[in-house]
Amino acid sequence: MNIGAKVKFLREVEGTLRGLGRAMTQQEIAHSIKKETGKAISQSYLSQIESGARPHLTNPTRLLLARFFKVHPGYLVDDPEGYSTELVSNVGGLEDKLDLWLINGAERFQRDLELHEALFAIAKHNDSRQSLVLLGAILENPGLAERLLQVLKPATERSRPL
Repeated sequence: MNIGAKVKFLREVEGTLRGLGRAMTQQEIAHSIKKETGKAISQSYLSQIESGARPHLTNPTRLLLARFFKVHPGYLVDDPEGYSTELVSNVGGLEDKLDLWLINGAERFQRDLELHEALFAIAKHNDSRQSLVLLGAILENPGLAERLLQVLKPATERSRPL
């Protein structure tokens, strides 16, 4: 991944962490950096970084962005040729990837509040994989999902059947 893609990804994550339910804009990032650190970076400079027009960061800029996004400055460099994030161990990596996938899905379904909240709830659960396996088992049993929904949510709260 190159620096521009990393900065864009960090803008998306920052928006989610701040409860915006969307990526922060470059302008919002520039304003927040100024407000929170007292140092300035322009929206146009962020745009140049993300577009690849500025393929390298100066050390002060790298340190400023790392401080703001709370990442190690070493993260804000291009990954070496052939580098793959898939090389994480299966112990915690798969669970983290599943949680990120669920959070991304929740962001994509913001207009469907029930689905949005359900995906976030699964992602926040200590064992999101087990939650999905349980959901699969419930759905394999005819009528169980409907019965559980009737018990867990009164009829006035149900917007549509499963």
